[in-house]
Amino acid sequence: MGCREIKSGILQVGALDWDRRLFDELIPLPDGTTYNAYLIRGSEKTALIDTVDPSKVQELLDNLRESGIEKLDYVIANHAEQDHSGSIPAILSRYPEARVVTNVKCRKMLMDHLQVPEELFRIVQDRETLSLGDKTFEFILAPWVHWPETMFTYLREEAILFPCDFLGSHLAQSSLFAQDEAHVLRSAKRYYAEIMMPFRSNIRKHLETLKPYSIEMVAPSHGPIYPHPELILSAYREWTSDEVKNEVVLPFISMHGSTGRMVSHFIEALMKRKIGVLPFNLTRADIGELAMALVDAATIVAATPTVLLGPHPQVVYAVYLANALRPKTRFVSVLCSYGWGSKAVEQIAGMLTNLKMEILEPVQVQGYPLDKDFAALDILADKILAKHREINII
Repeated sequence: MGCREIKSGILQVGALDWDRRLFDELIPLPDGTTYNAYLIRGSEKTALIDTVDPSKVQELLDNLRESGIEKLDYVIANHAEQDHSGSIPAILSRYPEARVVTNVKCRKMLMDHLQVPEELFRIVQDRETLSLGDKTFEFILAPWVHWPETMFTYLREEAILFPCDFLGSHLAQSSLFAQDEAHVLRSAKRYYAEIMMPFRSNIRKHLETLKPYSIEMVAPSHGPIYPHPELILSAYREWTSDEVKNEVVLPFISMHGSTGRMVSHFIEALMKRKIGVLPFNLTRADIGELAMALVDAATIVAATPTVLLGPHPQVVYAVYLANALRPKTRFVSVLCSYGWGSKAVEQIAGMLTNLKMEILEPVQVQGYPLDKDFAALDILADKILAKHREINII
């Protein structure tokens, strides 16, 4: 990628990863990702904010060489996760005079994971400042926007917020800045859904913390930079609010057609009642798309056949994911088909301990659905309609 100037004295020196398709061996990356690192030259000192994934360390070193800096005073570590911190040892080897600027919790994690010697740290407290001469950093501790040690770095003179993972997106693109806003916001929503949503209440607090700050640019450590910060800040305010949409997320599996027939009828029943429905056939669904759908939907209905008296394993995974991501969804139900017996409904309900949802009467069908079963599905659709009206989203 090379080093690219954001503003006078401020360079992006990180790396693009066009081909990466899986993050943490878990999260699909349809658009690759970036590892943004920022070099800030002051009149007296120079600092690097975050580094890159170790797989891209040579690109970072080449970009720093291209920038022409001969001495690096500080490496600011906003977050200890290795895709941002993993190249710190290589940077310290190249620039032995540099000191790692971070908070107490992050220091311990960097010592544990990267064996960075304790004497190479400079510890900062919440709202402490650091001067580069004509440029001043302010550090804002932001625990549990993602990990417990996260902090933001704010460049006062330029009103730039460097929030590391916060407000970022897994999106590799040639433009340094967010230009195709719809595409960028979709990537950012996916990122929020997969990574940030479990910490929604903490994120709301940190958004409040940032309110007094004049922010003219947001420079995250994944994805494009926001020259118009309100784009991403307003999106986060919406995603983290308690407001839900008139939508039902419907993850399902059908083995021999019974559950599939229930799902087809139920989708039509919801549509007739003008309720948005987002079905996900789990045999081929992108789990990131499912996570995105969970951000706003008022209701989740899981549909499963019975496997050895329990839900299908892929439905189990989808329900586990929903429980782990902790969406603001208000209502949940289950559609289940079985042959001789099933405990799928009880098992699914038992997996949703993190969610403050009202459980609506499930529909269980033995064998292929009959007219009475379709009538039960219509009753469930009516119940969802009534519940959505109660919370004024219809």
